[in-house]
Amino acid sequence: MLRACLVACLFAAAPLYAADTATGLSDEEAKQGFVSLFDGKTMDGWQGDVKGYVPKDGVMVCKPGGNVFTNKEYADFVFRFEFKLTPNANNGVGIRTPTNVNPAYGGMEIQVLDDSGSAYRTLQPYQYHGSIYGVVPCKRGHQKPVGEWNTQEIYAKGDHIKVTLNGTVIVDADLSKIDENNTIDHQKHPGLHNKKGHIGFLGHGSVVEFRNIRVKEL
Repeated sequence: MLRACLVACLFAAAPLYAADTATGLSDEEAKQGFVSLFDGKTMDGWQGDVKGYVPKDGVMVCKPGGNVFTNKEYADFVFRFEFKLTPNANNGVGIRTPTNVNPAYGGMEIQVLDDSGSAYRTLQPYQYHGSIYGVVPCKRGHQKPVGEWNTQEIYAKGDHIKVTLNGTVIVDADLSKIDENNTIDHQKHPGLHNKKGHIGFLGHGSVVEFRNIRVKEL
């Protein structure tokens, strides 16, 4: 009887949805159709400057690297990940981008940046963390202090792009209303309306850590 009670108590204390500690993919997310893009140990499934990103203890560390892209292309999706910054860190997430272009213009770049950094006190609003670089400014003030893990989700469905940082929507954009040749940074963004492309991390010479990288195609 005592043994049965102990077993019952253990199950009662266990979480309803267990997460894979290497990939961060929960049972619930797996049922919803999410898949992991990082096995926590290798750069399998990625291309580009894979030597500039080092897998360590379930974390993908850009130290510092250039651009890496998924081997696969994605059109409509929900992309989730966690990131941790170092002071004045600068990176980005490329979406719907080819691999042979500057993703900020030939695709889209969702900015990854230390908003509190002393080097970035005079940036334009469209350059801060979570912005669609050069195109749509973010809502600031929802980033955690440098050295803490942040959670982020990028939702891309047709012309609708939504960025959620630590539970708060900081970008909610309708790309159909934006002229790729007349953007707020006065640069041409020929990839703004791409229908599909790769997802990538875009290194700019800074140490940034990523983990629990997963995606669901819509």
